[in-house]
Amino acid sequence: MTSIPLFPLNTVLYPDGYLPLQIFEVRYLDIIRQCIMGEQPFGVVQLLDGAEVRKPGQQETLAPVGTLARIVDWAAPLSGLLQIKCMGMQRFHIVSSEQLKHGLWVARIETLAPDKTIPIPQEQQNVADALGALIRTLQEQKIPPEQMPLQPPYRLDECGWVANRWCELLSLNAMQKQLLLSQDNPVLRLELVQDMLTENGLLEE
Repeated sequence: MTSIPLFPLNTVLYPDGYLPLQIFEVRYLDIIRQCIMGEQPFGVVQLLDGAEVRKPGQQETLAPVGTLARIVDWAAPLSGLLQIKCMGMQRFHIVSSEQLKHGLWVARIETLAPDKTIPIPQEQQNVADALGALIRTLQEQKIPPEQMPLQPPYRLDECGWVANRWCELLSLNAMQKQLLLSQDNPVLRLELVQDMLTENGLLEE
């Protein structure tokens, strides 16, 4: 069991997901600097209640499952501002958490098993094809790599990778995001994504 600092956000980071962040709150600046210097990960968890920027008297409620984030690039353009680029690693379950005096959340966690590498079933091939088409469209628009919402390698033949990228791209509510992040079976996660894409008219029959 490991103890890590947490970064509560109004979004969900999935394994292999790309997350650029601007850090300016005092409660995060020191710990992120430590993570950079020590090449240590931190935890990204979804805020179920409360705001990302701390306010007096605010209560924050954290989701039970999050994802470890590693910093792959960073810059300090101004004093008191850090710009970092992170990639999602392993999912984890929060065993216990506490908020320190200056507002930083820390938690004892248990990491969850990574997705098994499972090929895309024929029934869900249209989900992978639609993601591939989206990536090609973004590339044709000559969007700079660092501004792309998805980062290579593009593993369009893996259930877990394809499902996770759609989870990040779709407009989902907090409960849906947590359901998908908590789903251990990547094939079932892909099937759930397929249902959501179909409901929104985003898949060709």
